[in-house]
Amino acid sequence: MVERKKKHILNNKMLRNLGDFACTLPALSFIVVFTYIPLIQLFYYSLTDWNLLNSNLRFIGAENYEWLFVGNGSKYLWASLKITIIYTIGVLFFTVIGGLLLALVFSNNSKVFRILRPMVFFPRYISTSCAAVVFLWILNTNNGILNQILGLIDLEKVDWLGQRGTALFSIIVISGWKNIGYGMLIYLSAMSGIPKMYYEAASLDGASKIKQFITITLPALIPTIQFLLITSFIASMKAFQTIDIMTEGGPFRTTEVIVYLIYRYAMIDFRMGRASAISIILLVIISICTYLIIKIRKWEGDEINVDE
Repeated sequence: MVERKKKHILNNKMLRNLGDFACTLPALSFIVVFTYIPLIQLFYYSLTDWNLLNSNLRFIGAENYEWLFVGNGSKYLWASLKITIIYTIGVLFFTVIGGLLLALVFSNNSKVFRILRPMVFFPRYISTSCAAVVFLWILNTNNGILNQILGLIDLEKVDWLGQRGTALFSIIVISGWKNIGYGMLIYLSAMSGIPKMYYEAASLDGASKIKQFITITLPALIPTIQFLLITSFIASMKAFQTIDIMTEGGPFRTTEVIVYLIYRYAMIDFRMGRASAISIILLVIISICTYLIIKIRKWEGDEINVDE
């Protein structure tokens, strides 16, 4: 009797588990169809010599990867990775560091700062393509407002997007301008959750504002910093629209980030096999870097628990 009752309970539990799993099937099916199957196809295409001008697919193994790492394509791949890293570091600086500095300034709840906050965040709502077109006019060599201002103070006009030294810097500043308000808002949201009594106790102990920031605010913001690092890193590694509209990877391929390199091979050279191989490499890089950021945060958490 007891054995039969146990079996009945076990069967009911299995049925409930199957019912719960069945509820996830639509979402799982969507993920499999639109994420994992395309990834498998992408990896397969990276092992072929698929050319959009020719419908025939020929399996060539790892030749595309060999061409990218040790062949003629290696110089373009490494140059593109270097440019992408510089761009990513620049955008992360604006989002993570610049956003934090703005959050400290705008944490004041006065009426003026409450009005200014939406103005700082507003660029986030502007589409990337629209912002790129506007800045094309602002940075225009002959008629751009920025060079007009330089002319008023007797400085020479600068070809912001047409010379090696300023093109990538200009792209980074534009992307940073769009993202800094987003970082500020995320920090402000996190800072509002820090209990005020911590600051009151620190003030009673005679701690300065700087010490309060280092000992209270910054440790409380570490999960937020991790979130911004991961999301901004992934978004920066996938940058495309701004470069496509403003420089098309130029001048002399000095703004050719890795996603634009994929676009060049796929849609300009029609070499889908090589483009697929670079896409797989990008996927691996983003996955590894995201994993490392998460692991570093976990290690830090373990150390804090040990110390406590």
